[in-house]
Amino acid sequence: MALTLHGLHIFYTVAEKSSFSHAASALHMTQPAVTMQIQSLEEYLGVKLFMRSTKKIELTEAGRALFPYAKRSIELMRDTEAAVSRFATMIEGRLQLGASLTMAEHILPRLLGPFAQSYPNISVAMKVINTTQIVDEVLAHHLTFGLVEAPVFHADLHSESILTDELKLIVPASHPLADVDVVTWDKVIQYGFVLREQGSGTRRVMEEELSRRSLDYTSMKIVMELGSTGAIKSAVEAGLGISILSQSTVKHEVTLGLLKVKTIQDVIFSRNFYAIYLSSTLLPLSAVSFMGFLRNENLNQWL
Repeated sequence: MALTLHGLHIFYTVAEKSSFSHAASALHMTQPAVTMQIQSLEEYLGVKLFMRSTKKIELTEAGRALFPYAKRSIELMRDTEAAVSRFATMIEGRLQLGASLTMAEHILPRLLGPFAQSYPNISVAMKVINTTQIVDEVLAHHLTFGLVEAPVFHADLHSESILTDELKLIVPASHPLADVDVVTWDKVIQYGFVLREQGSGTRRVMEEELSRRSLDYTSMKIVMELGSTGAIKSAVEAGLGISILSQSTVKHEVTLGLLKVKTIQDVIFSRNFYAIYLSSTLLPLSAVSFMGFLRNENLNQWL
């Protein structure tokens, strides 16, 4: 992880409110996502920023030293945005990017609308391809940058976390688990699953978290493996099984009362989405504008 304004903003909000849960509410994020960002910031800096107890949290000496710098950075960024905001509508260009399936189908459509309002003269051309293809096309200068579901480690590429996502248990509205208050893994494992294929980002996040919790995912009753989130949602709606998917991908079905989202007790399926681009070249103004939008906006307000 690099030191980013987003990370400093989260740190500042937690410190100001002396609460992870209150900060999460103010930032329109989940509490586990806020906690993960703080842990990543602490790992990057090599120091503990908060002293945690069951009743309260307090800044450590390192946290108190960082606090005024975080505050000044946020104030400077706000002043900068205010100073140049009147020029936003004047920026023109074509933005060429690649996006993985989940990003392209369920995340980007909700972000491109607000981006277009701020930058109406930037047109977007998006290719929906897998992560390997995105890396190849960015390296070949066919794409300005890509948005993927896992970090990419390549000497010529910069990889930057831009959004935290959480997977949840997805069940039909009529399922026995739909109205259960406390859903445990022991209860979940009794039912058949419809999952993404082996090797997909969603499947990998699920398996890694279950392994970390010492829960045996190999004993899951997998009744079907499908290559797209849309197909899985349709299968779950039809009662063919339950699944674990990004909660942002089922908002429409939940609103219609077709699916329900449940949290599995003591299990958090969290992941980051990443922007990747060439380290050695200057991004065009259209891409700089989009990256600034991803870094500085509260993206969860639209997801």
